[in-house]
Amino acid sequence: MGVCYRATYNQSRLQLQMSRTRVFKSGNSQAVRIPAEIAYDNTDIELEISRMGDVITIMPARESLRDVVAALREMPKPPAVEKRDPIDVPLRRHD
Repeated sequence: MGVCYRATYNQSRLQLQMSRTRVFKSGNSQAVRIPAEIAYDNTDIELEISRMGDVITIMPARESLRDVVAALREMPKPPAVEKRDPIDVPLRRHD
């Protein structure tokens, strides 16, 4: 039997919600039912799962660097690029 934790912010203090759940078999994998009181509002999201020892952490997946670069390339280019004067950087002494 496992325990789910979710931290929530409430009136200037951090509260920890805890529920119990069970691991079950789904095909060749283990699965976990996330109780409604701590479930994500959106069910159409990808999640990242990591394990360190006995602790398994589940969190919304972050975009990969490749996805971020692709999104930046799709943005419109600025009409002009602002030119700046070079910055004089003092040389460092190597003692």
